[in-house]
Amino acid sequence: MDILKEALALPREDRAALTASLLDSLDTDVDEDAEAAWAIEVNRRVTELDAEAVKTIAWAEARRRLAGH
Repeated sequence: MDILKEALALPREDRAALTASLLDSLDTDVDEDAEAAWAIEVNRRVTELDAEAVKTIAWAEARRRLAGH
């Protein structure tokens, strides 16, 4: 696949942008209930962060925990 080789040769940020665009192109059906639920969840999390009710961790730490180390 020549197109895959070309895509993999792109800089990291360009690959990420391309990936996002490709994923967006697949997501043509919008589930209004899911969108509304995510909006509520995002607002809840932002409120918790603003109130300092939750503790944040660095992405590197989150990845380490997810990897089970």
